Amino acid sequence: MNRKSGTNSDRNPDGTFGEGNPGKPKGTRHRVTRAIEELLEGQSEAITQKAVDLALEGDGPALRLCMERIAPPRKDSPVQFGLPSMKNASDAADAAQAVLQAVSGGDITPLEGAAVMGLVEQYRRTLETTELEARIAALESVK
Repeated sequence: MNRKSGTNSDRNPDGTFGEGNPGKPKGTRHRVTRAIEELLEGQSEAITQKAVDLALEGDGPALRLCMERIAPPRKDSPVQFGLPSMKNASDAADAAQAVLQAVSGGDITPLEGAAVMGLVEQYRRTLETTELEARIAALESVK
C-alpha cells in the first residue's frame, strides 16, 4: 500500500520493518508526549490544587474531575446467588441452570447473568482441558 508521501523502502511489503531496521526502541515516547511532560514537570501539585480550588468554587467540570478521582464510578457490582460447585465439565450444566434461575427470579440482572455465564463457560473449558490431559496421559502410560 502506498502512502501519500510515497513508498517506504525501510519496510517489507507486509508493513513490518525491513532487515537492519529494528524500529524505535521499546519504551520510546512520542516527541509530543515528551514535550508535554517537560511542560508539566514539577507542576503536578499546583495543578491539582488549582483543580480542587475550582471545584470548591463550583466549577462543574473541575468538580466532576475531582469526584472521579475520589470516588470513581463503579464498573460492576458483586452478585450473590447460589451457584453449585463445579468439579468436572459436566457440572457446568447445573451451574448454568442456577444462573438462569437467578436471572428469571430477578436475583441478578440479565447482564450480570451473562457475565457469570461467561465465567462458568471459561471454567468449564478449563475443567474439560484438564480432564482431557489426564485421559491422554493415562492412555500414553498404557502404551
